[in-house]
Amino acid sequence: MTITTYDTDTVVVGAGVVGVAIARALAMAGREVVVLEAEGHIAAHQSSRNSEVVHAGIYYPPGSNKARLCIAGKEKLYAYCAEKGVGARAVGKLVVATSEGQVARLEAIRANAHACGMPHIDMIPAGDARRMEPALSCVAALWSPTSGIVDSHAYMLALIGDAEAHGALTVFHAPVERAVIETTGMRLFVGGAAPTEIRCRLLVNCGGVFAPKLARSIEGYPRERIPSEGFAKGNYFSLSGRAPFSRLIYPVPEPGGLGVHLTIDLGGQARFGPDVQWIDGVDYSVDPARGDKFYAEIRKYWPALPDGALSPSYAGIRAKIGPRDKTQDFLIETPAEHGVPGIVSLFGIESPGLTSSLAIAEYVAQRVA
Repeated sequence: MTITTYDTDTVVVGAGVVGVAIARALAMAGREVVVLEAEGHIAAHQSSRNSEVVHAGIYYPPGSNKARLCIAGKEKLYAYCAEKGVGARAVGKLVVATSEGQVARLEAIRANAHACGMPHIDMIPAGDARRMEPALSCVAALWSPTSGIVDSHAYMLALIGDAEAHGALTVFHAPVERAVIETTGMRLFVGGAAPTEIRCRLLVNCGGVFAPKLARSIEGYPRERIPSEGFAKGNYFSLSGRAPFSRLIYPVPEPGGLGVHLTIDLGGQARFGPDVQWIDGVDYSVDPARGDKFYAEIRKYWPALPDGALSPSYAGIRAKIGPRDKTQDFLIETPAEHGVPGIVSLFGIESPGLTSSLAIAEYVAQRVA
């Protein structure tokens, strides 16, 4: 079999939202960019299997990558969507305590948000929350006015359109099987129907949940710098009929996620999720039996949820790294951290990756400039 060899400046592996945002930033900076995607379209995994929420950045430790990049990314995302005519709206979010024992947790989230530089995040009495959302049941709430929703598919199409307008090339059905570090850069061995070798000077690993696996396939990459991956499945259920809510409704966070929350899309349709289901690989099926827990969790803040109103919708896999019982920060490593010239690795880019995508892209572009 004849194997074709190409030379390019930069290869971005993974055409999820962060991958295409980075490809856009690097192409606009004048670099020759090729995006390699193992699947047949952009956003085949995390980026198209989430809540489409624009996060405010209230939950993450002050100074962390998640806090810093989420807060900066939110502003960039709203501005970019307005410029491109992509649907995005700051509908606001209520994080609710449904028992007195949860109020202290809300207070801690408020204090954390203020420490992150967001003094507009504040507690409101239960009566005010119910005036905003009459169907809501709670004993107190935290109000986040800048949280919102976005048409994530249109957003990603705009990003990849910008990248390609500046010369980037996107190649689908192009799984990277292994890579070798050479003196002048990297040699990638790409599988698929037309096996190819690509030599590049910069490799950006945006593999999402598969990023650690890709890093392990690079001969010479330091194994101690590669985190273990976890497959945290999040199931979603959709609501038949229109929900009596116009804002995002979140319970207090739970280990591994933000709890079974209510989100609405730009058309007003409601969905609930994600829950947290630890699995050993990628499985996007939704077990209808999980609906029993959804009813129980949702009725804590919406007691009037009718029987039979929920149906299985879709599932996503969070790109978790490290121990299951510990929340990890975004891990963005350049040669300054891992010591290998010509590689940028992004691990654990889960929520709020969508919100943070433009800020992450700007950060990576600055680090490799």
